[in-house]
Amino acid sequence: MTEEAPDVAAVFRKEYGRAVAVLTRVFRDLDLAEDAVQEAFAIAVQRWPVDGPPPSPAGWILTTARNRGIDRLRREAARQDKHAQAALLAVPDEQPEEGPVEDERLRLLFTCCHPALAPQAQVALTLRLLGGLSTTEIARAFLVPEATMAQRLVRAKSKIRHARIPYRVPEEADLPERLAGVLAVIYLVFNAGYVATAGDRLVREDLCLEAIRLARLVCRLMPDEPEAQGLLALLLLTQSRRPARTAADGSLVLLPDQDRGRWDRELVAEGQELVRACLRRNTPGPYQLQAAIAAVHSDVRTSEETDWRQIVALYDALLAMAPSPVVALNRAVAVAEVAGPEAALALLDDRALLGYQPFHGVRADLLRRAGRSAEARAAYEAALALTDNAVERAFLLGRLSELGREGPLIKPSRPRLRTARGAQKGKVRPCPRSDGWTRRASCVRRSRASPGTSCRGARRTGARRCPAPHGCRPARRSCRSGRARSAHRSERRELQW
Repeated sequence: MTEEAPDVAAVFRKEYGRAVAVLTRVFRDLDLAEDAVQEAFAIAVQRWPVDGPPPSPAGWILTTARNRGIDRLRREAARQDKHAQAALLAVPDEQPEEGPVEDERLRLLFTCCHPALAPQAQVALTLRLLGGLSTTEIARAFLVPEATMAQRLVRAKSKIRHARIPYRVPEEADLPERLAGVLAVIYLVFNAGYVATAGDRLVREDLCLEAIRLARLVCRLMPDEPEAQGLLALLLLTQSRRPARTAADGSLVLLPDQDRGRWDRELVAEGQELVRACLRRNTPGPYQLQAAIAAVHSDVRTSEETDWRQIVALYDALLAMAPSPVVALNRAVAVAEVAGPEAALALLDDRALLGYQPFHGVRADLLRRAGRSAEARAAYEAALALTDNAVERAFLLGRLSELGREGPLIKPSRPRLRTARGAQKGKVRPCPRSDGWTRRASCVRRSRASPGTSCRGARRTGARRCPAPHGCRPARRSCRSGRARSAHRSERRELQW
């Protein structure tokens, strides 16, 4: 959003999901609802800076989007029943649909998690609609390229449209089969807020609080589901650390360095009580195990007292129940506290998480602790390239500075060398030999005796010396390195980065 309309951005973050949920129920058309809401916010960006925000921004967005949707139906009407549909939608006193789910956002969540859709499509689509997350943010959550996620979203909408999946409140008997997708969406919405992928703030508080609110609603709706209780416990225990995650200057503070006196003890107490209730049920699940790990951290007052062996055991159980590269990465962090950084480094699978920023951050920290500074710098640079969050970038730059480098060393795709012949024409040629880069087929060097004469000239006139200040061996007659050995092999070459 523009700087002239900061209120629009705040309203978008808060009300986008609810507006889409309401209009999806009204129009029974997901694409129409989403387009209408986006069009309403586009109008708000133009009008609110001039006219000022309305008394009820959420109501204004909803009314404007509804009117835009009705206008679109009327414009696109090709049959009489379309006109009738538009007329019915214009009736203001429409009775809401009855059902066990009363909250509009939670209603949309359960509706989108239809069993006809693939589980990943359910979660991705609901994150887009409910959380208002961008395709980039959703792709990072799933560890896939942005183009792949965009295709999944398009296919999910197409599946809904062509299969005529109804947008209706599921019956109470249908809720359990959709619970797994609902919990996954809430979990990922919280994660997207707890570590924002972009911007100047480390945390998007609105997403975290919305995820906790939805988790509470699910627990009230389905009080006998232990995984719903476990997810709520996990979110509460994680949210309790938020006040200590940043210092007074806004910089990032890692878990071992946090002042645990700043943790929200009320959230800790509530989360621990939920974990104990899950233990009494004795039906463990992935969210319950993660909540138990968070509870172990919250049981002690200092990081030195943490029972890391118990945490490793819990991660072992979690890996056996729900194996994933991210769980393995978190387990490696715990192993480092028990057996040292080298043992943890041996467990990291770099092939599965190359595009996952926390992987490079964890690996860099383990390499730093192991004394492997050069490798740690490269890993910190990789982590830096994968985040747009200002707080995280500042932290990574600080780590790089501690390792003896002021700022990132971002290596270009290829080093460049300005040769003598190329220098006269203003051209830049790739360096044929430096730092392990592959040698170029043709070696061109200026001759000391005749400026601008290349090694090819040396082949005709005999041995010449390279003009490099450090000197090099005389050129042999077989000068062209593409077909034979290089005529001269410089100890160093001047690079232009």
